[in-house]
Order: sequence, then C-alpha cells, then structure tokens
Amino acid sequence: MNRRNFLKNSLMTAATITTFSGLMIKPKRLYAAWPKASFDITDLNDSINSVYGHNNLNESSEVMLKAPDIAENGAIVPLNVKTKLKNVESIMIFVENNPQPLSSGYNLSSKSVPTVGTRIKMGNTSKVIAAVKSNGKIYTASKEVKVTIGGCGG
Repeated sequence: MNRRNFLKNSLMTAATITTFSGLMIKPKRLYAAWPKASFDITDLNDSINSVYGHNNLNESSEVMLKAPDIAENGAIVPLNVKTKLKNVESIMIFVENNPQPLSSGYNLSSKSVPTVGTRIKMGNTSKVIAAVKSNGKIYTASKEVKVTIGGCGG
C-alpha cells in the first residue's frame, strides 16, 4: 500500500466514525482561512483598499523584492520578499495587470522570520508590488517584470 492510499483510507475511516458517532471535529484555529472578497476584486486600487482600508502605499528601502527582470513563462514567476522590520504582521503581493491583482498574502506571527519565497502567475508584463505591514504601517517595494509567455487567463 502506498502512502497516498493509506492516507485516503485513513481519512475515509475517520470521517465514517465521526459521522456515525455524531461528533463534529473542529480545529481551534483555522489555518487556511483567506479573505475571498479581497482575492476576487479586479481593480488594483480596490484590492489594496480591501486589504488595508486605504490606498496610501509608499515605497520603502526597508522592503526587498527580488523578482526577475524578464520572466520567460508567466505561469511560474519566482519572487522573494524580505525585510528587517520588527513585528511584521503580514506580507501581501499584488500584480497590477493580473485579472485579480492580489496574488498572495501571508499572515505572520511576531516570532516568524519576515521572509517569503513563492512563485506567482502573471498574465503579461506588469508591476509587482510587495506590501509589508509592520507596527500598523505599510511598507512597499515594487518592480516591473516583463513576461514573454503569459500564464493567466488562457
């Protein structure tokens, strides 16, 4: 039996037992919660406003955004965001010309190292904005990434 089948069968058994016993298992904290409305917005300014309550984002040397100058394939654009700011609450990544500008968001605990490495999809050449919330203030860095083969929307 491989690992995938073992896990699948284990989860099916646990679900059956839970259903028959009438118990409902609820986690204390929901780790995969996300603001669906913010991700569904199609305008960059509205998307930023839905996340932060305002559109006042200013470039800061405190945030480092590493992205390629040219992405050969928009389906896999590597990004790294890091900062030395203290008490970082979240890191959000916006892509100006994507169908949904909010690409990804990461809520961090005060004990986390404020560094994120990810890959995003980009439909075409666009400005990528990394926004870091620390001590109630928003710090950003941005970079124009040229895409030769689009990855969003077909």
